[in-house]
Amino acid sequence: MKLALLADVHANLPALDACLEHASEHGADRFAILGDLIGYGPHPAKVVDRCWQLQQAGALIVRGNHDVLSDLDESPEVSWTREQLNETQREWLQQLPLTALLDKVFLVHATADAPERWHYVLDERTANRSMNAVARHYEVRYVFGGHVHEQSLYYRITDSDMVRVPITSNSAIHARSQRYWLATVGSAGQPRDGDTRANYAMLDLEQEQLTFHRVDYDHLAVAEDIRAAGLPEKFAARLEIGR
Repeated sequence: MKLALLADVHANLPALDACLEHASEHGADRFAILGDLIGYGPHPAKVVDRCWQLQQAGALIVRGNHDVLSDLDESPEVSWTREQLNETQREWLQQLPLTALLDKVFLVHATADAPERWHYVLDERTANRSMNAVARHYEVRYVFGGHVHEQSLYYRITDSDMVRVPITSNSAIHARSQRYWLATVGSAGQPRDGDTRANYAMLDLEQEQLTFHRVDYDHLAVAEDIRAAGLPEKFAARLEIGR
């Protein structure tokens, strides 16, 4: 089975569709969306509808911090996003689980040790803590998340500490199931590593291979959509420079 893993779509429909199309062309059998479907971007209702359709077709979807849409958050962008969604869409977001499990794969938006607190996986220490929380309870070999808007990969053997692995885009990594692997799959809708292309990852469970992909889409058009919606200029600028 080939599992396509996307995170941090952030209401960017063209980026989401570009990743879905690319993954399908490369043989994806199933999809997982690792939170933050909305926030920052100009297409929240369309992204929620697309993700609901994916879920109906068997996709696994977990909730991110932006999907909470707290009534206590009165910032203009959150208020605007809330107004774009109908009651059914908002309720669907709220019922999404914080984590999901598929065979040897554990899915979460932030970290597995405290998914509701939205911690970031930034280094070997935080990766180790997240993996420990899962390995104690499940026969899991792979943990995937998002939240940091960058692609990263760590592994360890048995009880050793996590080691960070260099990543080359669109090049398969042999992720043997005898080891423990933790990855952040990057942001489909708002990358922040200086590359404007959308991010996602593909895990081939049979071949035990993991590939981090970058996909072109019209990010400049989405930046203009952000401006047209009256959202903060900084959200458009981020897409234009990939930071």
